[in-house]
Amino acid sequence: MEAVPGYIRVTGRRTRNIFNPASEEPFKLSRSKIELFTECPRCFYLDRRLGVGRPPGFPFTLNSAVDTLLKKEFDIHRTRGSRHPLMEAYEVDAVPFIHEKMNEWRDNFKGVQHYHRPTNLVITGALDDIWINKEGELMVVDYKATSTKNEVTLNARHHEAFKRQLEIYQWLLRQNDFKVSDMGYFVYANGDKDKEAFDGKLEFNVKIIPYKGSDSWVEGKVIEAHKCMMGEIPASSPTCPYCLYREAAGEY
Repeated sequence: MEAVPGYIRVTGRRTRNIFNPASEEPFKLSRSKIELFTECPRCFYLDRRLGVGRPPGFPFTLNSAVDTLLKKEFDIHRTRGSRHPLMEAYEVDAVPFIHEKMNEWRDNFKGVQHYHRPTNLVITGALDDIWINKEGELMVVDYKATSTKNEVTLNARHHEAFKRQLEIYQWLLRQNDFKVSDMGYFVYANGDKDKEAFDGKLEFNVKIIPYKGSDSWVEGKVIEAHKCMMGEIPASSPTCPYCLYREAAGEY
């Protein structure tokens, strides 16, 4: 198959980094794969047990650029031990957290890790930022970018995945013996489309949205995901568009 510039070549079933029920070696399971299990156990099983992942999406490079620039911006205040003007504007009484593993925790191939002994799984998650309040509690922060004329909130259906993402980070930090606040924050950048012209730049309105999380569900979900990988392939999910596509295509 000839590669097409700008497109990802799909090579079929993976043979590496898939779960083997007979193996005694700890198996890494990322935060995003736990989210996949939450969305559709069948797609999760196909991915982690059989090496057949969903078709890859295209990278959100603009979102990634916003993410990188926000990290640089908050890192300036991390070095100074000062509050970012946004934190002052939204009355967040905290400063960016300083830790020697901060870059590792942000790395997609490392992240914050915890060995979950009951399942022999290593749960991982790469976070965006951590702030610390005067009580010494860590506050998980996630950067998001969008472009909408509506008020940016956390009320849409897809925002539930964002909340679970933050809660898994809270759980991971707690498993690493950190004191973690239930209160976390989303730094949300909203691209302004109402300008008269582009002029080679895209301006954003940035706001901080507080969210009080609860990680009480996380360990149970880890155990459920492990049980899924140890068993037989689950039935198709009636709400999963990938399962519906496979079934419809299979009829022909």
